[in-house]
Amino acid sequence: MQSTLLQKLQKIDGRGYKSYKELEGHYNFPKFTLFCDYIQGDPFASPSRIRVRVPQKQAGFPEYLFSNNSRRTGLEDFLTRQLARTIKKEVKGNRGTGKSGLIKVDCGGQEVLERTALVVNRDYVEARITVGLPASGRRVLAGEARAMFFEELPAVVEKSLFYKNIDAREVANFVSLIEDQDHIRRKLSEMKLVAFVANGSVLPRKSGVSDLPMMSSKVIPFKSPPELEVTMRTPNRGEIKGMGIKEGITLIVGGGYHGKSTLLRAVERGVYNHIPGDGREFVITRLEAVKIRAEDGRGVTRVNISPFIKNLPNGEDTDAFSTEEASGSTSQAANIMEALEIGAKVLLLDEDTSATNFMIRDVRMQQLIAKSKEPITPFIDKVRQLYDELGVSTVIVIGGSGDYFDVADTVIAMDEYRPREVTKRAKQIALQYQTNRKREGGGTFGAVKERSPLPGGFNARRGGKIKIDARSLHTIRFGNSEILLYGIEQLVDISQTRAIGDAIYYGLKKYTDGKRTLKNIIERILVDIERDGLDILSPFQGQHPGDYALPRKFEIAAAVNRLRTLEIR
Repeated sequence: MQSTLLQKLQKIDGRGYKSYKELEGHYNFPKFTLFCDYIQGDPFASPSRIRVRVPQKQAGFPEYLFSNNSRRTGLEDFLTRQLARTIKKEVKGNRGTGKSGLIKVDCGGQEVLERTALVVNRDYVEARITVGLPASGRRVLAGEARAMFFEELPAVVEKSLFYKNIDAREVANFVSLIEDQDHIRRKLSEMKLVAFVANGSVLPRKSGVSDLPMMSSKVIPFKSPPELEVTMRTPNRGEIKGMGIKEGITLIVGGGYHGKSTLLRAVERGVYNHIPGDGREFVITRLEAVKIRAEDGRGVTRVNISPFIKNLPNGEDTDAFSTEEASGSTSQAANIMEALEIGAKVLLLDEDTSATNFMIRDVRMQQLIAKSKEPITPFIDKVRQLYDELGVSTVIVIGGSGDYFDVADTVIAMDEYRPREVTKRAKQIALQYQTNRKREGGGTFGAVKERSPLPGGFNARRGGKIKIDARSLHTIRFGNSEILLYGIEQLVDISQTRAIGDAIYYGLKKYTDGKRTLKNIIERILVDIERDGLDILSPFQGQHPGDYALPRKFEIAAAVNRLRTLEIR
């Protein structure tokens, strides 16, 4: 009962901070059950983890709001955001030393991700929250804790987790939006499209460091060229028209600052659903799309880069290539081959973030440097083979190399953020100004080889204990190793990064035996998550993590591939 919690607080008032440990357990409040799963031992330590569970009979959420996975994810995300807003209004915050007074829920940004912060099912609604229990120095402040547990927390729960207190129209719109986005994404392959950009979409962002939409009268809403316009039928919003980016090789061209990279960035984020008002709600991309860039300095472990690089002057084997510090071209080749190994079906490239000598070798350079003296086969000579042999499409932003007109299936020109279909004109120019460039790609693309990681390459221990921390969106501390993910542009939430670190360790314990391939290991992890939820990744049993978000298989693989202790059989 809640009275038991009150008695415990009164008993430990003024005692040492570790006395808070006595609160672990569960307590029945009039409208919810409070679970204190983990209590911090110091006011400066990681905050305590609690859960608040409201029986569905009292919460009252209609079942149609979580009748399938899309709707459930949408409802959970909506309620998490509602919870975060209410906390901001109702919680005082600073109540003493360190993290005292903190009440926080893990809430997302512009993307809607499957998270562990909130659970909705037929039986209950449960929020996973972190709290900083109040202290004066390192002494218990029971009066402040009482206010948090008996005043602030009930107010937050009442205004966030009961259907009667939620805007019914707003939540229904949110949930149906997520369902429609997922519906379109499932239709893309059937329609032989790699992406869809709805008419009226707002693609520009507020700034280079903000993912919020640009709010300005000067923003030009997206409008598909007539030649590329398609119609998508959705379960809730009827027909939506927009541009379909077809399978094959698509170039996005245009002058500087006319919106080429803005369109590509929207497409790369289209692998995720977006919240209402983002502007990219119906920019939808196939889940198998991977952004590729050059990444100078990354480590590479036994990757077959021979389709792009071979016959190195030092005789080094590129069928199983390793380096501590890759060049721009070598890293880009490795990034492509690693993505293909895991199952990528769409590659997204921007000339601005690519290695020039990887993308093109023009006719003049071919005349000066013989192919026998150039180990790099440029991407232009492999991109057609990728599609014809492997069914892998490519979308490329090109601003300086018209040689790509020869291999393109579709050319989209951005003109002051307005797209035009210019394929016919590009082909005419290619015929009129022939370069007589020799193709250097050989008869076939080459082999995509799967690799099997060895258990010995994963050491998560630091100081004798398992230590895995997401230091930032792009940094994981794995034991004594640091995994840097700055080149992984489709990683959008630190909660994904946190899940990736623990997913690697989960896969190590359960599936990494030196025989299973990396692809197989990651697919098995994701099957387990789909069946049992992201909670299974937590190394701390019984603490029910509230700070994971679901990553894609490509970002998990990218982290493994950047672990510098990685060993491959």
